[in-house]
Formats: sequence, structure tokens, C-alpha cells
Amino acid sequence: MSLTPQFGSLVPSQKKQLLDSNYLVFNSGGEGNFAQQYLPEIYEQEVERYGNRTLSGFLRMVGAEMPMTSDQVIWSEQNRLHVSYKDVAVANGAGSSSVITLFAAGAAGLANVISKNDTIVFLNPATGAESKGIVTDSGAYTGTALGNNREIAFQPFDGNQIGVVAVGAGAKVFVYGSQYDKGVEMGNTLATNGRISVDPSFTQYSNSPIIIRSQYVINGSDMAQIGWVEVGTEDGTSGYLWYLKAESETRLRFEDYLEMAMVEGELNQVPGIGGGAVPNKQPGTQGLFQAIQTRGNVEVGFTAAAGLDEFDAILKNLDTQGAIEENMLFLQRQTALDFDDMLAAISGGTAGGTAFGLFENSEEMALNLGFSGFRRGSYDFYKTDWKYLNDASTRGGLDGISSIEGVLVPAGTTTVYDQVLGTNIRRPFLHVRYRASQADDRRMKSWLTGSAGGAFTSTLDAMEVNFLSERCLVTQAANNFVLFKGV
Repeated sequence: MSLTPQFGSLVPSQKKQLLDSNYLVFNSGGEGNFAQQYLPEIYEQEVERYGNRTLSGFLRMVGAEMPMTSDQVIWSEQNRLHVSYKDVAVANGAGSSSVITLFAAGAAGLANVISKNDTIVFLNPATGAESKGIVTDSGAYTGTALGNNREIAFQPFDGNQIGVVAVGAGAKVFVYGSQYDKGVEMGNTLATNGRISVDPSFTQYSNSPIIIRSQYVINGSDMAQIGWVEVGTEDGTSGYLWYLKAESETRLRFEDYLEMAMVEGELNQVPGIGGGAVPNKQPGTQGLFQAIQTRGNVEVGFTAAAGLDEFDAILKNLDTQGAIEENMLFLQRQTALDFDDMLAAISGGTAGGTAFGLFENSEEMALNLGFSGFRRGSYDFYKTDWKYLNDASTRGGLDGISSIEGVLVPAGTTTVYDQVLGTNIRRPFLHVRYRASQADDRRMKSWLTGSAGGAFTSTLDAMEVNFLSERCLVTQAANNFVLFKGV
């Protein structure tokens, strides 16, 4: 007799025993992977093999977040105080006098502000020559005997002519004072004995916020379905509803994007160009890496092999900038070890005092070979690992000439004029500006749409979780930052 339909296949056995032929099997065919007849030992929780997977936290450590109400943030940075010109050219004059051309014709933003009777220092690093003297004439005056307004007549105090110097030799001139005869009237700036007024100038920078968005969608049926794996994520979400994990990870990923976009952001050089169906009209935003490479300092190929010499070169360069005393080093693993090796190489207490006794180490405890902070010259440095540079899914999976190996960030504040408050306030060199007003706060928005999960905004049988933020990074005084790059 034939039984139709047949659900499963039962084959009798002569002995009372468990066989795959006399029990229903649900792990094959179209029924899906349900279970076997032997109940396995199930671990309900996932194994966190990557630890805490979030990458954000860098900007919270070094900066602040502040609201803004415009499509653009503009700030001004001071220029240097003293009068100085580099790459000057020198031609021989009569006697020991020389004519110095301060800058090339048509140079943008440069003007001759050296007055007659200014005392100056002339330096030629190509030959080591140095000469001090007084300015006897300047092309900044009307009716001058000089050929153009870019020139000054220089009379050395030692009476020795400084000789001819070509453009591009690296020669430099700077003013260190002035000398006048008794009873001399200054006159006005147009006269040949008047002082040339130096009007202060500033350099202006700007950045624009970008809109960052993300979304997670789950249909109503799957929201009502439980699983045997217990959900557990970095933000504390728990339960047996799998969509909770997906929604939580979408939120965590978005929060990481808020920081990664501020670090990796690039300005769009070709907005709105092209005849394509969807021309690119987004201006982009300048992130930390681009700001340092454009306006800051880049150290390529830092290793411990060079010892302190290579690091001291960085300090000498910082001396020419803001010379901010406290700085933070955010490094990837290899560069952090290079710093440890550099400092450990001067151990023994003979050259810098980095003997192990100063680390509070003893033979009964594990030896601490890492350095969290050190002082060199007049600078203090606090060193920490930057997870973003170590994570294999981001910068940590890249070695070579394009790799970012660390960032030196000054720890301090700068005084700026806030147009909203109408006063000067102090702000960190590195801070985030986000769009916000009384009507809407776009720092970090999230909302539900659809008809499931408590959202009743449409007839869609699903829950849509939406995320949005509008923000940009302000990197002020980037000349005090250092970016470490690989080779």
C-alpha cells in the first residue's frame, strides 16, 4: 500500500537503537537546518574575537564639539610678528654697499615694509656668510634712487661687501632694530626719512560641514522572530531578537563614521563639473589628515634606528612654529614601539636618565618596557596607541608609502572671536562644529519610520531606523601638528 503524501521516511529496525533511518531528520532538504536528534551543547553568546570593535574616541580626547548655524565656518590665524624675507637676491653696489632684492616681481601678498635706518641681519646658509648693517635707502619710498619698490640699499657695519647672491640660494634678511641721528624728525611715510607703517595681516581658513547619513530596515515579521543566539553588543544591547544586534551595530558603525569622516575628509576639487547624469556637487570637508598635509608638518619614515637625532629635528621644527609645551602622540603599534626603542636606547642612567629604576620596576615584577610620557628639551609628550591606525579593517591593514603611522597633536587652546557669542573665547586647536539651532539639533539625530516597532508613520510593514549628522572639523594652527607617514 502506498501512502501519499509521505512526511519523512521511517524504516523499522530489529533492535531498539537510534539510527538516522528511523528518526525524522530536519537538517536536510527544504526544511532548513533545524536540529539533529542529539541535542548539542549550545553557547548562546557570541565570542568577541575582535574585542571592542568601535574606533571612535580620538576626537573626544583631544577636542570639543560646538554648535554652528551656517554652511561654512571661517577662522583667522595670526601671521608672524617680525619683518623677515627669505630667498633674497644681492647685487653689488658702490663701495661696500649692496642692493638687496627682497622678493620676485609679482609675488602675491608681499610688500616692502623695511624703512630707511632699519638695522638688519643678512644670512646666507649656502656659504655661512653673515652680515649686519643699516638700510640707507628703500624702494618703499617715493622718489627713491633704487630701481624698484622691492629693493633696499644695505651698508654693512664691518665695511665688507657681502657679494652677489642669486635668487634661490636661500639667503635671508630680517630686521632687528633701527638707528637714527640726534634731532632727526621722522616725517611722513612718503618722505625718504619716514617710517614705513606695517599693517598686520592674517591668514583666513574655512571649512564646510557635510551631511552623514545611515539607515537600517527590518520588516515586521522578522522583528517578531526570536533566535537561539543571544544578542550582546558594545552598547549594552541584549536579547534574542537578532534585529536588535543589526540595529545596534548600524548605530555603532555610524558613530564611528562621524569621527572617521572628520579624520579622513577631503575637499572636493571638482564640485559640479562634468556632464554626467548625476554631477558631483558636494563640496566635501577638510579632515585632520588633509589639514596637516596642507598646512602642517609631515615626518616621513620615522624609525628608532636614528635614535634621538631624527626626533630632535622634529623639535627644532616645532621651535620655529608655536612651540607649544605639551603635546600628545597618537600612534600605530610599530611607531609606538619605535618611540619605546628610541627612549630605551639611552637607558643605563647615563644619557637622559631612563634607567629602569625610574619606572618603579623591580626584579619581582614584570618589566615595563613601555613609555607613556617623556620630556625632551622644553616639550612634554604623552604617548598612546590610536586604535584607528591599528584596526585591520581601516588604516591598520596598510603598510608602506601611503600609511599613516601617527599624529602629534598640541594640547592647548587658542583664542578666537566667536561671531555667535560676540566675544573672544578659548577653544581647543582641534574641535568639531555641528549644525544646530533652536529649531533643529543635527549633532546626532535618530528617528523611526514605518509601521513596526512602535513607529506608525506610514503603511510600510517595516521599521526604518534613520541616522543623520551634519558636522565638520576645525583644525586651527595646523603648523603645530605633525603627521607621521610610512615609506
